[in-house]
Amino acid sequence: MEERRKELAEKLVREGYIRRPEVARAMLKVPRELFVPEGLREYAYEDRPLPIGMGQTISAPHMVAYMVEAAEIGRGDRVLEVGTGSGYHAAIMAELVGPEGHVYTIERIPELAEQARERLRALGYDNVTVIVSDGSKGYPPAAPYDKIIVTAAARRIPPKLLEQLKVGGVMVIPVEEEPGYQVLYKIVKKPEGLEVRRLLPVAFVPLIEEE
Repeated sequence: MEERRKELAEKLVREGYIRRPEVARAMLKVPRELFVPEGLREYAYEDRPLPIGMGQTISAPHMVAYMVEAAEIGRGDRVLEVGTGSGYHAAIMAELVGPEGHVYTIERIPELAEQARERLRALGYDNVTVIVSDGSKGYPPAAPYDKIIVTAAARRIPPKLLEQLKVGGVMVIPVEEEPGYQVLYKIVKKPEGLEVRRLLPVAFVPLIEEE
């Protein structure tokens, strides 16, 4: 598996999804095969999403790399992730923020949250906190955040997430611009307002917003 992990990381570097050495190191270190169902482990290092149960997926590795690069996640950052899923994305970010940073990750499905929590704990990621909640409301107790990553497509940018983003912070979020068409956005919160960039078309599960 380690050789296949190395081949995948090298492919993502060649294709331009990975630009920083620290992102390559994180992708090399985190064992993706432990974040997918046992019956799918042989496909863990194919660059595609895989089902993880409960109607959810683990994102393709190139998308994980692209999002952490776009969000500029680095050492010491306090990060909020909306959509824990298997916990793989959180593990990559935990490697990037290091012991002086922290990742708070929200999952609305309790069973997935508990599985991710156990998996991350077993792998030694004590700089990750898994929360069961409605991700569109964020997690105010640990706000403000340097970076926010959302791994489910929103119909609009949730205002509560913007409130919890630091001035100077970055949010990366997929938005459904019209039925069946999603675009990944990069939002930088500046003192004078929001700088919004459309990055590329994507396909994510929908973000469920509770009333």
